[in-house]
Amino acid sequence: MKRLLAGAALALGLFAGAHAAIDTFEFSSEAERQRYRSLIEELRCPKCQNQNIADSDAPIAMDLRSEIYRMLEEGKSNEEIIDFLVSRYGDFVLYKPPLTSRTLLLWYGPAGLLLIGFGVLGVILLRRRGQQQARTAATLSTDEQQRLAALLQQASQDKKDS
Repeated sequence: MKRLLAGAALALGLFAGAHAAIDTFEFSSEAERQRYRSLIEELRCPKCQNQNIADSDAPIAMDLRSEIYRMLEEGKSNEEIIDFLVSRYGDFVLYKPPLTSRTLLLWYGPAGLLLIGFGVLGVILLRRRGQQQARTAATLSTDEQQRLAALLQQASQDKKDS
């Protein structure tokens, strides 16, 4: 039992140590640290696709964090850093890509698909309604329709008499 507990403790210790890779950068001010944090949280990891650079453990994310730190130390602005990363990795690194002719589908595609879906649903409902009306009208011949009308009229007369 002691061996099992010791083995489990060792495995947990190794596992925790593997995920404890934390960047330790020295900043000259708290404002610069906040700029760094905001940049790495608003830029997407090119490999992970749905994680920002701050949360990703991918080697490219580690390189990008150090590259952003280096550019901050050189005194580059946020726009210059973002432009550098966009020129290197494309608009994909931005969580909110700019509205351009290349990103129109990205911005308006979901709304377009939703409208198309509602249109298809409307067409299907109209066709079903038309088919039901055609079925009910086509099931009775003219003689049967006249007999039905006479029966209904007789039933309403019987109701009035009683």
